[in-house]
Amino acid sequence: MAEPACDIYQAVFEVDENVSFLEKVRGIADEHRTHIILFDADRLTGRDHVAAALRHAWRSWTGGEPIANSIEMEALLYAAGTRQCQVAAFFGIHPGVNRAYVAVCPPAPGVRERLADCVTFVNEDWEEIDPAKRERLAELFSITPEEVLVVGEERFRELVLERVALLDVYR
Repeated sequence: MAEPACDIYQAVFEVDENVSFLEKVRGIADEHRTHIILFDADRLTGRDHVAAALRHAWRSWTGGEPIANSIEMEALLYAAGTRQCQVAAFFGIHPGVNRAYVAVCPPAPGVRERLADCVTFVNEDWEEIDPAKRERLAELFSITPEEVLVVGEERFRELVLERVALLDVYR
């Protein structure tokens, strides 16, 4: 089975309590027979990171050997580059203000409009990795200064994406 296309949006929203917010999002997904996955933009290198996590998760899920009980958690596991659901959960939403990539897989008419009831879609440049974010990502993905020195600062994003891909090896 081929991996589905996914619409990936950027959104900001406030969460009072994770479970009730996710139940609302799950209801919208179920209503439209799709999956909605929310990724914390501050823990990702950008849209390519989301796409890579989705691609690997779908391959794992349809290959019959998923790590998680849902495709949504499987995608977060790959985004985090870990087999630990407790760690991967930090790559999703959190109480307070969220900046998130919203993946809708497969795309479904009307989903964006329904999601607009609980998120505000934005069209901002979230691709830049400033020094503070680079430091946070290096810590999250255990990227050493030596690794960055070897490949060069301009390839930092590739080091993170390598961690996403390496989850397949660590299975």
